[in-house]
Amino acid sequence: MATNNPWHQAKKQLDKTAAHINLDPLTHAYLAEPERVIEVHLPLRKDNGEVITFKGYRVQHNSHKGPYKGGLRFHPEVSMDEVKALAFWMTMKTALVDIPFGGGKGGITIDPKTLTEPELERLTRLFIKRLAHAIGPDKDIPAPDVNTNAKIMSWIVDEYSKHVGKKTPAVVTGKPIGKGGSQGRTEATGLGGAYVLIDLVKRMGLSPKDLTVAVQGFGNVGYYVAYFLQQQGFKVVALSDSKGGIYIPNGVAPIEQIQKCKEEKGYLAGCYCVGSVCDIRYKKKVNGKDISPSEILTLPVDIIVPSALNTVITEKNARDIQAKIILEMANGPTTTEADEILEKRNITVIPDILANAGGVAVSYFEWYQNIHDEKWSKEDVFAKLKTKMLKATDAVWKTMHEYHTSMRDAAYITALNKFGKKKK
Repeated sequence: MATNNPWHQAKKQLDKTAAHINLDPLTHAYLAEPERVIEVHLPLRKDNGEVITFKGYRVQHNSHKGPYKGGLRFHPEVSMDEVKALAFWMTMKTALVDIPFGGGKGGITIDPKTLTEPELERLTRLFIKRLAHAIGPDKDIPAPDVNTNAKIMSWIVDEYSKHVGKKTPAVVTGKPIGKGGSQGRTEATGLGGAYVLIDLVKRMGLSPKDLTVAVQGFGNVGYYVAYFLQQQGFKVVALSDSKGGIYIPNGVAPIEQIQKCKEEKGYLAGCYCVGSVCDIRYKKKVNGKDISPSEILTLPVDIIVPSALNTVITEKNARDIQAKIILEMANGPTTTEADEILEKRNITVIPDILANAGGVAVSYFEWYQNIHDEKWSKEDVFAKLKTKMLKATDAVWKTMHEYHTSMRDAAYITALNKFGKKKK
């Protein structure tokens, strides 16, 4: 029976890979459950006097290689199982790209759009008061994730600094540049994914100019991966956000122009551009078609890039996918059942723990700069990121051919092989 529970999916992948390489049972046991799970209750008095209690989580999955590392998401569907899965994936991701962090994740079950900014700030600060004993630059380092941003990270730095009695910018990453953030962090996840895809396309004997791309999700990650791929000659033909999307077989307008259209309208649908003007009335002129976020995954394209939510590729739509390459920029977008179908159909899935690891790589760079009081240029950050991503891609490619496995299994094998005897 299929399940879309992300934690069940994560454990299945661990068990599968562990069996494949005869992973030491003790190491398997250490990775099979989080080291620590924190659940907190967060009562908030709203501006109108109403009191509402929210639930918050922090899962610290594994610290074998260093402090826990992972984002904080504010979303109505945040649950313990989702956060546990995300923390596990972060452990695998940090091992794969060889940075000295473990895996963690956290969040609050809330739609932040229902709160005013002062309410959101009070809730965030209360959350950090509850977590202050368990986080820190050498313990656990949160970061932005779904519906969190640099401003929220700056509130966390301020609240944590009050708790410890000194300014501590390295407690989080993803901060504003003026407050200790790193150049290049905004672009990092999308750019890292582009580096991986460009390298793999070359290894497969393909040319970017001959490949069409559809990107599901047009937030920070989706925007930048689409932007960088378009810059490298890929033909981006479809984009979608949560409200809908556009499909133009001859290629969409410059990505930055579509982003400007979305910012002006508040949504992506209808951003058909002729010259410097984007409007729904140009749909026929550019041979465009309105599509839904689910339709974008089954378009007749060469590459699809799920960049939004998890479990969007399932056994229900896996047989309808026409693309030959899937670049997983979201966390856990493909279920185990769908994976099996895609593998039988010889569709190459570039797994999330490789594809979207650019974000945590540059988070590590930010933390390092904070700890050592350094400031790197954007060019330097991008060069270091490229080195990290290509080294990890090469390792996965070699493992895939050595073990004759899918790229996902190869990525997990590569990561798990970096776990030796658990330190005491």
